[in-house]
Amino acid sequence: MEDMLQIQGVTVKELADTYGTPLYIYDQNALEEKMEEYVRYFQSSAFETEVLYASKAFCIQEVVRLAKKHHLSLDVVSGGELYTALQAGFDPQKIHFHGNNKSMQEIQEALQAKVGTLIVDNVMEGEYLCSIMKDQAYDVHVLIRVNPGVEAHTHEYIVTAHDDSKFGISIHEKEQLAQLIALFQKTDHILFDGFHAHIGSQIFEPQAFETEVEVMGQFLWDMQQTYGIETKCLDVGGGFAVHYTSDDAPIPIPTVAQTILRACEKQKTKYHLPLEKILIEPGRSIVAEAGMTLYTVGFQKQTPHRHYVFVDGGMSDNIRPALYQAKYRCAIANRMNEQKKIPTCVAGKCCESGDVLIEEADLPETKPGDLLIVYTTGAYGFSMASEYNRLCRPAVVFVKDGKSHCVVKRETYQDLLRGECTFE
Repeated sequence: MEDMLQIQGVTVKELADTYGTPLYIYDQNALEEKMEEYVRYFQSSAFETEVLYASKAFCIQEVVRLAKKHHLSLDVVSGGELYTALQAGFDPQKIHFHGNNKSMQEIQEALQAKVGTLIVDNVMEGEYLCSIMKDQAYDVHVLIRVNPGVEAHTHEYIVTAHDDSKFGISIHEKEQLAQLIALFQKTDHILFDGFHAHIGSQIFEPQAFETEVEVMGQFLWDMQQTYGIETKCLDVGGGFAVHYTSDDAPIPIPTVAQTILRACEKQKTKYHLPLEKILIEPGRSIVAEAGMTLYTVGFQKQTPHRHYVFVDGGMSDNIRPALYQAKYRCAIANRMNEQKKIPTCVAGKCCESGDVLIEEADLPETKPGDLLIVYTTGAYGFSMASEYNRLCRPAVVFVKDGKSHCVVKRETYQDLLRGECTFE
């Protein structure tokens, strides 16, 4: 058993025997420690601060309950995420509703639930919100999402702040923004608090966040000087990097928290801004490294240029390598101490040439029935999973202090048919 990977004192063989594979496994202790770190270090004597868990990274009731336990707020981007949060008993006043194309139904659902804050993503959404607020009986806080034009060095699909992004309104559209804010200010039950910005994902450079805050400071001062618009609240988003491979060097949580807060304090002083509250939205950086995916090795083959090892999952449980060319680390979890000397391509079982989880990994000689673990799959694995090829979505297991418990059951063949209707 010395060669067998253990997670919080539980062997992967025990997990595979109990729950089957593919299997999403979360080290619950590690997950909760990340939540505690953000709350501990994102503190300032100059501002009220708020840490929102970006639930799109991994949205199930158990994670929402942990966010509540550790005093985080929550950001949601759909009616389904909102429903999950409410069913988990999360305080709606601590929920922020994001999204560039919230449906009218979703906006109504958010208002019925008395969600605390709506992040308005475009002018049409803002005008629609104003048109229905006369029928509401409570006040909703509003932030406007803007594009600061700061582009982090990341994959083009996850850069979100350039001028032509589908998200937000450019900070150069100041008159348009001022007109929208004026509409908010004369509409009953809307409390305009400030702005939200987000510059991308998997960001490694602290300077990217400093630049974002500097640009936003100038923007807030311009809006104040030109239009008399005072901003109480600034949400600088998330995008904090995590460790996928040995090439990655994420910014430590204390460093990124203090970098953002010191930059905000500097801009507040420089421009005499009436800022009262700063928010951040970590998601990936809370759950990614706490999660991993366990597979069973099946067949293998040798081509002229590659040695393939096939596993019993693939792009149906982790689309990121195909979608973003994301890189991962892996190991043979039941033989951790054997020499890793064979260059191996780890591929899935889906009927797509692009169903490759890891292009090249150094592994020991691998046999059918071996257990292969892929690290840092805790963000966007489960969230983006599909039933492609009619594969059943994996179970999700949390492991804590030597005990495991299932938080999402494995789908069955019967589950694949549950939404189908018959007709004659």
